[in-house]
Amino acid sequence: MNIIFFGPPGAGKGTQAEIICTCLNIPTISTGAALREAVKNETPMGLAAKSAMESGSLVPDEVVIGIIRDRLAQDDCKNGYILDGFPRTVAQAEALDAMGQKIDTVISIVASDEKIVERLSGRRLCGVCGASYHLVYNPTKDNKTCDKCGADLIIRKDDAPEVVKSRLETYHAETEPVLAYYTEKGLVKSIETQEGVEETTRLVKQALCI
Repeated sequence: MNIIFFGPPGAGKGTQAEIICTCLNIPTISTGAALREAVKNETPMGLAAKSAMESGSLVPDEVVIGIIRDRLAQDDCKNGYILDGFPRTVAQAEALDAMGQKIDTVISIVASDEKIVERLSGRRLCGVCGASYHLVYNPTKDNKTCDKCGADLIIRKDDAPEVVKSRLETYHAETEPVLAYYTEKGLVKSIETQEGVEETTRLVKQALCI
């Protein structure tokens, strides 16, 4: 089964993809991981990506597509795979079709912008021991210091509300059109993200009939 997981940053699609890949015994392929692997292995596409990264440029679309093409050609993808973070644009979706890759299902993890901002901006990390907390879902005793070691809690730069809102704007502008592309093909199954990971997983499995 070839599956794409979609959703805004913070919706939990990466977590669900990892759970489902274990259930189905197929790999999860993220753009970032495939990129790092190609650079490490010094493949032609990896070297092209490394050159762009070292110059501070964005990795060109054709290089990203080439890296995903190389990754999908590996033996562990023969029985299926999960794509997480690819395709990000309609051009990438069309390139996936051009590779002859048949997508069976697109799982769209749905969450409102308000919920995403609440989820991500409420996350806190201990600056010393690295313990992870949330102001609402997993608070410490005072929401200022770590329950484990007493050090001050910090906010990741990525989780600042203004940064989260910017990431969501990019998602809506660049990635949502890809969802429309697959909706027209009748491949999209939408799942409303739940408060608990297990409940979201139950709905995802139900959508995939597994």
